[in-house]
Amino acid sequence: MRPDGPPTDEIPLWTAPDGVERKTAQAVIDLAMRAGVAMLSTGAAAADVTATVLVLTKAYGLASVHVDVTYTSVTVSYHRGPDADPVTVMRIVRFRVQDYTRLERLRALIIDLSRDPVDVAEARVRFDAVVTAPHPYRRWLVTVAGGALAAAAAGLVGAGPFIILLSFVTAAVVERILAWLTGAGIASFFAQCVGSAIPTIVATLVVVAQSAGVTFFGDVSPSLVVASGIVLLLSGLSIVGAGEDALEGYYVTAGARAFEVVVLSLGIAVGISVVLAVGQRLGYPIAISPYTLLSDNVLIQVVCAVVISVAFAVISYATGRAVAIAGVAGGLGWVVLAVAERGELGSIAASATAALFIGFASRLVARRLAFSSLAVTTAAIVPLLPGRMAYQGISEIVTQPSGAGFSTGIATLTQAFGLGLGLAAGVSLGNYLAGLLVGKRQGVRPRLATGATLPTDPAPTGASTAPVLSDTGGARAGTGEGSRDA
Repeated sequence: MRPDGPPTDEIPLWTAPDGVERKTAQAVIDLAMRAGVAMLSTGAAAADVTATVLVLTKAYGLASVHVDVTYTSVTVSYHRGPDADPVTVMRIVRFRVQDYTRLERLRALIIDLSRDPVDVAEARVRFDAVVTAPHPYRRWLVTVAGGALAAAAAGLVGAGPFIILLSFVTAAVVERILAWLTGAGIASFFAQCVGSAIPTIVATLVVVAQSAGVTFFGDVSPSLVVASGIVLLLSGLSIVGAGEDALEGYYVTAGARAFEVVVLSLGIAVGISVVLAVGQRLGYPIAISPYTLLSDNVLIQVVCAVVISVAFAVISYATGRAVAIAGVAGGLGWVVLAVAERGELGSIAASATAALFIGFASRLVARRLAFSSLAVTTAAIVPLLPGRMAYQGISEIVTQPSGAGFSTGIATLTQAFGLGLGLAAGVSLGNYLAGLLVGKRQGVRPRLATGATLPTDPAPTGASTAPVLSDTGGARAGTGEGSRDA
């Protein structure tokens, strides 16, 4: 009736110090902290940050290390035994930028140091070289990519040549202004307000020109300029990261990411609402153009989805290989969405199915080709973001009579929010299922949606279990909400 071995998940116990000098331990923890903060600030999930710290400290002989990751800070505590004071360090994450090339280089450096731990001073020099390396793309190319993303988003919803060109120019202006506002230290909420107001102003000017008798070539639907701008602004939000952190048990970080998405989305709504209200008062309302998710020419929509995914990957400074695979994943994801829509699954279920396919396939390909799947999955779901639906809800609240307009608009915005949740859940579930498959093939026990694993043989009491970096760098050891031990 009694078991013949220790529990599967042991409570970590330390009965003796690991013999590392305090000065060396401080240097190692400082290096691990810098690496963790750099990964968190470049878009990595909390599990990846935890893995980075644990792998580095374990490589240099520090056995009893506790890691706590929140959205704004990383804390590392090193237990040096019952007769010595612990070493605890906390760093604040002040800046965030999506830079997947830097994330890839950091991950490669961590793997190299875990296999061949060089002197800490030399490792520090190599780390500084990675974080100070220039971006792989020039600023003008990123601006062009932002314009291409919005132009393809407009084409995706049936815009004519003039609106596509206007969306490109408007998005390029928005991208430059957002970069300037960020450099000036303006809060992200107000930057989103300004960024969403610009395409709405442009669309209003088009309505004014139409009222004055100005003719344009092709179909002119000013509302699609706003919808494409919303897609550009929504593409930078950490929807995928929030879903992954929630599934992996980092609820504090997941909650912070989700709340950030809500606040920045509210900034978009405020910027659009103000301009729409002014235009409505002046007698220049922007009519919502008719839209069908799947038009007769699905091939053009697939091409637009590929362009959107590639453009966002460039904006996020992904590596060349990740950019190419993101384009393929974005196109295939849209095909899955088309099939699901034809099968009458409903918009939310269809989007979640497409996102699940993207997460699952990207994770498997990333494992084989040795690059992070985060860049691919984040870029590939951008074509699925509900930009036009979000604009429709805001427009209904502002332009329609107070009672009916508010209820209709809230219902539309709720549906858009549900689409966003479906995308996040689908990608995260796809990553998790792919992790289960990879773990089964390798004969190890899968633990995380990122594919991190622990050895199948339990460690002896008092010993630590070394985490293993996966294709996204994830690892997990120990127990406890928001913190991990090794």
